[in-house]
Amino acid sequence: MAIVVNMHEAKTHLSRLVEDVLAGESVVIARAGVPLVELSVYAAPRRVFGSMKDALPDIPNEILNGNDEEELANHLKALDEAW
Repeated sequence: MAIVVNMHEAKTHLSRLVEDVLAGESVVIARAGVPLVELSVYAAPRRVFGSMKDALPDIPNEILNGNDEEELANHLKALDEAW
């Protein structure tokens, strides 16, 4: 069974309500007796290292570090056409 509190009580006792949610309770905040929101524990998305490696084009270091702007422009144009 969920704990239902009105908006004023939720503002007054937010810390206690958060502790209740962390302890596994279900807390619903209502306005004029009408349920509006349910408090829940935030689950951060899992980050996967290297997940973007295939989304970005590969530009060789020789082109990036070189002084030939035309070669870089040609390489970027070829990448753009491939996408």
